[in-house]
Amino acid sequence: MPAITLYAATKPVFNQLLGGLSACIDKAAAHCEAKKIDQSVLVNDRLIADMLPFSKQIQIACDQARGGMARIAGVEVPKVEDTETTLAHLKTRIESTLAFVNSIKESQLAGAEDREVVLPMRAGPTTFKGLTYIQHFVLPNFYFHVATAYNILRHNGVDIGKRDYLGKY
Repeated sequence: MPAITLYAATKPVFNQLLGGLSACIDKAAAHCEAKKIDQSVLVNDRLIADMLPFSKQIQIACDQARGGMARIAGVEVPKVEDTETTLAHLKTRIESTLAFVNSIKESQLAGAEDREVVLPMRAGPTTFKGLTYIQHFVLPNFYFHVATAYNILRHNGVDIGKRDYLGKY
């Protein structure tokens, strides 16, 4: 069985699901317009009081993709402020994240499976090997926040389904 590279395990996944999330935001904007709902209702909604709002779900999903790619490529993680307050702003964040993800070349990830990644955490820095970092931290967090964002839209009646979540592959 051929080995899968970190490049193959990350870049296409980020493109597919963030692309799907961007399309879901388009449908959310259309839903708000059709139902005369202020977009801030969706941007600030959460599934339950102790969960983060839709905007933060998008921000964190983008942070996981951007930070994951940067760290395994051995480049500086781009600094991005969490200032999005509209669906259009959130779409722009996804677009800028995808631009960064797609700027990383396959050659930059060669040997990254064993590259040491130091992640700043509240309890102090945590060190991973590249493969472990992607498989056990980045991708699970990324999927969680994309799915939660999708679920918030679905919960609010936006006409989206599993195919929208999956995006184009």
